[in-house]
Amino acid sequence: MSDPSTPSSSAPPKKTFSWRSQAFRALVYQFVAVVAIALAVFYLASNTATNMRARGIQSGFDFLTGAAGFDIGESLFAFDSGEPYWRAYLVGMSNTLRVAVVGIFLTTLLGTLIGVGRFSRNALVRGLCVVYVELFRNIPVLLQLLMWYLLFTEVLPAATEPWTLGPLFLSKGGLNFPIPVWATGQLWAAWGAVAGLLAAWAYRRYARHAFEQTGKIKSMFWAPLAIVLVCSLLGWVVGGAPMEVNAPIQGEFAIENGGSLTPEFLALLLGLTVYTAAFVAEVVRGGIQAVATGQAEAASALGLSRGQTMRLVMLPQALRVIIPPMTNQYLNLTKNSSLAVAIGYPDVVSIANTAINQTGRAVECIAIIMLVYLSTSLFTSILMNWYNARAAIKER
Repeated sequence: MSDPSTPSSSAPPKKTFSWRSQAFRALVYQFVAVVAIALAVFYLASNTATNMRARGIQSGFDFLTGAAGFDIGESLFAFDSGEPYWRAYLVGMSNTLRVAVVGIFLTTLLGTLIGVGRFSRNALVRGLCVVYVELFRNIPVLLQLLMWYLLFTEVLPAATEPWTLGPLFLSKGGLNFPIPVWATGQLWAAWGAVAGLLAAWAYRRYARHAFEQTGKIKSMFWAPLAIVLVCSLLGWVVGGAPMEVNAPIQGEFAIENGGSLTPEFLALLLGLTVYTAAFVAEVVRGGIQAVATGQAEAASALGLSRGQTMRLVMLPQALRVIIPPMTNQYLNLTKNSSLAVAIGYPDVVSIANTAINQTGRAVECIAIIMLVYLSTSLFTSILMNWYNARAAIKER
């Protein structure tokens, strides 16, 4: 019988703060590295501030509360030249996020379609996908932005003679389209869409569980889409079913009323989407090729069509390979939006350049730009890492 006073052989070893401990040495090295980085940053910041004071250059972020003194041609909310700089930066940041969010959605859709098209049995479709990838990914994105901008500003007709497609007007002034007049019905429709998204998520979980249990395939796209649309329609009806629409009309010198997208926004959105989708297509192609060929053969033996095999067997398994490099492409698209200054789109970089010219606070303005892109990139990485963890294989 073992002595209770002696430690059990199965007990975990005690942590010792000794230099012989590898864990302790690693902790010390990390602490020293953090202190060294902090001291280096402090030295650079203090040295920069000292040199700026010696040259009589003002510093600090107090300029953010002063009047901006300039107008912004495009913004999601009203902005006046008498408002402070910090609000101008908010306008620029919202313009950057608008391009990034819409661009990521369109890039994912277009890149996935082209990547899947690389496996088509139709030689024409397969060849067009190859040409698209090799063409757009080998032309610098700045040149593509300039190409799209020249297309919208030089090739399209003037606003007095626009191209029309039903209620849509396309001209050098941009794209004009009808928008609903905001009423209670639109608010109820928005709440209905939220409820529909939750119901569609619950349906997809049910459909996936039913497929795993019975092997019967249920709609994973059209049925959830119908649920969202029906819930939105019900909310709109409950809110009074408002029908009033603010439609664009042909004016004497320009298109009036309705909503509009400027040529700068369209050129930036299309340029970033077309360019990044070429890389996303290669990411999707590589992910699908990483799945064992036997998976497709097994699905074919079970009677699944090629479309069902790709949607239900290949893509879900390829997703684990696709997500990490796809995150890099999302980050590249967001950071490449800083090239908007070349075509006159008022993003956060453009606002910062104007602020630098008026205030001379170059260090502060550049620091704000870095903070904006760092924050958006970190948020995107955190969101995609969370999704990657959910899609990863759960081992016991």
